[in-house]
Amino acid sequence: MPRALRVLAIVSAALALTGCGIPVDPDGTLERIDADRTLRAGASPSGELLRVTGEDVAGPLVDLVEGFARTRGAEVTWEVESEESLVDGLESGALDLAVGGMTDRTPWSDRVSVTRGFTGIPGAEDTPVVFLLPMGENATQSALERYLDEELAR
Repeated sequence: MPRALRVLAIVSAALALTGCGIPVDPDGTLERIDADRTLRAGASPSGELLRVTGEDVAGPLVDLVEGFARTRGAEVTWEVESEESLVDGLESGALDLAVGGMTDRTPWSDRVSVTRGFTGIPGAEDTPVVFLLPMGENATQSALERYLDEELAR
């Protein structure tokens, strides 16, 4: 193989590998959260995990979402709806994530991205709870899962 062709092959391979392993958001969710300083979260009431009283949402899932938002310098705006409506909001880009006691057996995994199941959340210690995100927003999911790993290890 001529030297110039070998150099071209090495440079091409290096360029192709530069994007490997780096999670990206095709729709820019994490960049938008960082720029707007707003995380748009959907909430579906689920016992002690997520309680809704009038305009207020509370519970361990709310605390986790708001903690994640703080790490991004963002505030959370909450939309309280049914799971199906929240999934519609994730698909349309109106929401950045959704919570509500969904488990790793969620029926929504064909329409939205689902985090790993997290245990140790007060109110669901032994049940793997998942968070829903727009499909393909891997940087957002990676950042959220890293935060949850750290927070739930305490």
